[in-house]
Amino acid sequence: MDKAQLQRTQAPLKEQYRIEPQAAQLTLSAESRAGEGVTCRLDTARGELTAGLHPATGGDGMALCSGDMLLEALAACAGVTLKAVATAMEVPLRDAVVRAEGELDFRGTLGVDKQVPVGFKAIRLQFRIDSPASDEQLDTLIGLTERYCVVLQTLSQPPAVNIDRTRSAVAAQ
Repeated sequence: MDKAQLQRTQAPLKEQYRIEPQAAQLTLSAESRAGEGVTCRLDTARGELTAGLHPATGGDGMALCSGDMLLEALAACAGVTLKAVATAMEVPLRDAVVRAEGELDFRGTLGVDKQVPVGFKAIRLQFRIDSPASDEQLDTLIGLTERYCVVLQTLSQPPAVNIDRTRSAVAAQ
């Protein structure tokens, strides 16, 4: 896709969202269902995935780890955003690699030490770019990628998370 194609694709959406802001308000969702052992099944557009415990918490490594999936979502979102911004800026990329790394202390999630937080204590996002563009262009490219990457912005400025519990009809009987 080149700049003109990207603009043609996005122009009607941008115009619609300017005229009708509520059209830009979407709710994305994901759903999992309890699986065998200590796993859950996740339906995706690409089929069913099985998520389970990371080996550092007792998993066998056969199921996907949600922590890895979070980092994969960050790397994917940053990679797609990088390509879209590079296309819009007409910055040629011979190659671009986005790497997300996260540091965890599994004592927190296993309840070994109540003082250790559960979750990532640090996340690093690295861009390795092969391009004839100037350093200034690449700085702008990375800055705009950071600004428009949904997953990065969500992690950087966390939204309110509401938790709801309901009893299913089967369990209520």
